[in-house]
Amino acid sequence: MGRIVGIDLGTTNSVLAVLEGGRPVVVANAEGLRTTPSVVGFSREKELLVGQAARRQLVLNPRDSFSNLKRLIGRQWQELDEASQAVAYTIRANDLGQVRVVCPATEREYAPEELVACLLRKLVDDAATYLGEEVEAAVVTVPAYFDDSQRQATRDAGRLAGLTIERILNEPTAAALAYGFDRSRSQTVLVFDLGGGTFDVSLLRIANGVFDVKATSGDTQLGGNDFDQRIVDWLAEGFQQSHGVDLRRDRQALQRLLEAAEKAKQELSGTLKTTISLPFIATAESGPLHLETSLDRRTFESLCPDLLDRLLRPVQAALRDARLAPEDVDEVVLVGGSSRMPMVQQLVRTLVPREPSQNVNPDEVVAVGAAVQAGILTGELRDLMLNDVTPLSVGLETIGGLMKTIIPRNTPIPVRRSDVFSTSEANQSSVEVHVLQGERPMGGDNKSLGRFRLAGIPPAPRGVPQVQVSFDVDANGILEVSATDRTTGRRQSVTVQGSANLSQQEIDQLIAEAASQSLEDRRKRSAVDRRNRAETLIAQAERRLRDAALELGPYGAERQQRAVEMALRDLRDGLEQADERELDLLTSQLEEALYGLNRRLTAERRELDGGAGPLEGIKSTLGSLKDELFAEDDWDDWERPGGGRGRYDRYDRSDDPWGRY
Repeated sequence: MGRIVGIDLGTTNSVLAVLEGGRPVVVANAEGLRTTPSVVGFSREKELLVGQAARRQLVLNPRDSFSNLKRLIGRQWQELDEASQAVAYTIRANDLGQVRVVCPATEREYAPEELVACLLRKLVDDAATYLGEEVEAAVVTVPAYFDDSQRQATRDAGRLAGLTIERILNEPTAAALAYGFDRSRSQTVLVFDLGGGTFDVSLLRIANGVFDVKATSGDTQLGGNDFDQRIVDWLAEGFQQSHGVDLRRDRQALQRLLEAAEKAKQELSGTLKTTISLPFIATAESGPLHLETSLDRRTFESLCPDLLDRLLRPVQAALRDARLAPEDVDEVVLVGGSSRMPMVQQLVRTLVPREPSQNVNPDEVVAVGAAVQAGILTGELRDLMLNDVTPLSVGLETIGGLMKTIIPRNTPIPVRRSDVFSTSEANQSSVEVHVLQGERPMGGDNKSLGRFRLAGIPPAPRGVPQVQVSFDVDANGILEVSATDRTTGRRQSVTVQGSANLSQQEIDQLIAEAASQSLEDRRKRSAVDRRNRAETLIAQAERRLRDAALELGPYGAERQQRAVEMALRDLRDGLEQADERELDLLTSQLEEALYGLNRRLTAERRELDGGAGPLEGIKSTLGSLKDELFAEDDWDDWERPGGGRGRYDRYDRSDDPWGRY
């Protein structure tokens, strides 16, 4: 495999890195800068401008200069929020509801993918100049919560640029790769990625060169640009009160406000107060108007409390999904230029009791991680492995409209899972496979990913045919579902592009709904588990008392046997009560009594055997206790008829037939 570069395709700036001598290196562009502005434009002479050249003409030619394209790529017009539409150039919806960028200079409309392709092409050309060879493949990073249409649009942009996109890599995962590249210590890392237009947070476990993604969350419509917009609105409203002119209605004035707001935000990260000066920002009957004011950090922070709340929720969701407490996080890695804001860093400190790591460059770390992933793909780096996860559970709709989960949420990918199903009616000749994604028990409450029908099943009684359904998710998140009739060998399948083909808002909504509906289910399940544990322990205690009577006689270890009998009687009585705390207490008391009896039995056996060392006595006691409390036959008793599912009865055709035929 040839050379593969790593590209951080950012909202504000983009970065390219390559692997040189086994080490990732950031490549400077033709202008000598390590970051390239993610701006594409056309001059009045219709010349294509990319990067710094396009950024320089933002104010003078705002209608032909296009920034923030990352928020537009792969999205429908109706999906755009007000912040995404607040640009100085013209965007519209075509007849299919897709976003198009209007360029007066060339008198045509562009798909965002076309303009992004120009940016990718410049990055690759600069890399080719640096390497002295052509570059035809790349690893491109995207926000973790990019849906399938956005990921596919990114691939299309690569193809338009003449690139083969070898891997679409999540930005926080790339940052973790860069951070843990040369670290051997095992640790849990939280990546907080706040870029110009998107926000992601991921939790990963790094150990021995293996990067396991545990959970991810984020907001694809939240970034540093939203903080800039708050300053823009503050400036514009103040100017309008003073002069009666809304600067946001003038394209050039709006662009100057955006640049001034971004500069003020950056300066307030290092100082407590900054001055904003925009001369000749507008004109009135009395002459030119100027904007001259100052902004302090406290005022800026008072403009953004709701944005901080939107940063808070994904972090909490990721910790909850990973089943980790904030104290379990060993390191916090801040990614993205907007993470330099003091109020953002303070928010992170209040969420996780760790000082954020300062040994990575927030602007470059994602590109460095993409280069590391490129090295893994080419084989240059052989001691590293990345395991990503599925964002939501996937499964099938069964009889009664229930969802049968095949691959649970947060399962490492690539993964293959299968299960066997049967027909719900006699002589049924076909079955319909309805693929679902979500966390709710009812199929109708989850996202439908696709349907297909397996026909040609030989006539047979209900429950006799066996249909094996397999789910395959590859490293790129592409899901393939197949159904095979074991009798005839007939096979039918459907490919779902990107199992995470939901927007961030849809995913959050599905998870929230599942959580709200499952509170009662979890309470009921907990009560059942508690009773099952108590009943199993009672059976163990009864058997242990019989063993003690046979070995020691009715009066041997009388005190210990009496303690077990009393605890056993109390637990039996406690099963008739509904007090969960009391049941837990009684169960613990019986466990302690059994422990004492086991110790006495072990001591008696040691004396009969001629005695043994103290260590052997402790070992025998603990071993006996383990064997009794966790004996295999006890678990068998739990799962045999009368105590739940059988060990070898995972699939019951009569309990899990096909639905909706």
